[in-house]
Amino acid sequence: MAVDQSIMSPNEGELVVCTVTEVKQNGAYVKLDEYTGINGFIFIGEVASGWIKNIRGYVRDGQRLICKVLRTRRDGESLELSLKSVSEERRRDRLQVWKNEQRALQLFKVLGEKQKWDEEKKLSLTTDLTEMFETLYGAFEEAAMNPESLSDAGFEGEWLKEFIEIAVENIIPEFVEIKGILTIKVEDSRGIDLIRESLLAAESATNEEEEIEVKCFYDGAPNYRIELKAPDFKTGEEIWNLATEKCLQVIHAAGGDASASRE
Repeated sequence: MAVDQSIMSPNEGELVVCTVTEVKQNGAYVKLDEYTGINGFIFIGEVASGWIKNIRGYVRDGQRLICKVLRTRRDGESLELSLKSVSEERRRDRLQVWKNEQRALQLFKVLGEKQKWDEEKKLSLTTDLTEMFETLYGAFEEAAMNPESLSDAGFEGEWLKEFIEIAVENIIPEFVEIKGILTIKVEDSRGIDLIRESLLAAESATNEEEEIEVKCFYDGAPNYRIELKAPDFKTGEEIWNLATEKCLQVIHAAGGDASASRE
């Protein structure tokens, strides 16, 4: 997590990142990496399915695990956890989220040092960004995909420029999203059909194999919204040019007026 969770604890059923601190014959003690002062215990029956001859064949000191919270123990500061209840796919996904957040925290630390922020300022901004974008990494990812996302969300200050630069240089988003407006005017009896043809021409730039998607939406005549997703910035720019050119060619060939602008 991106914020100090010293007075918080996870909910039952939540997947948590933890590190093994001690292995006993009947189970393993762990500390929760994302929660200050919260420990957990994995009973041997929750380590793996079936009979376990030697628990150390499954868990070891210092090992990082992804566990499911079963219940809170009576002391309120420790949890009963399950390792066997977490599938390999969920384990990988949850661990990746944790790794992403650790990277985001390091990048934010660098930003804080450059801006000469004190701990209170860093914690305040981290909390605000996390509340808005769910995770700190999510804030960096949004900034990398759309540089205007933070200011659109109400954040302001000289630090925004450097935050965006760090995001673009260090975060590789799952996809790049570009949005814009197509303004189309056609004085022709075939106007509706021509507009439909032009929008379909733009959407023909879609290529599922290369993870490229282009969609057009009615946004109130004469405006039509165009949204595209691409695996990287370079491809995104190329697809934007291709899709809008296809659209405009149809309208211009029919003597109409059309233009494209980015949001």
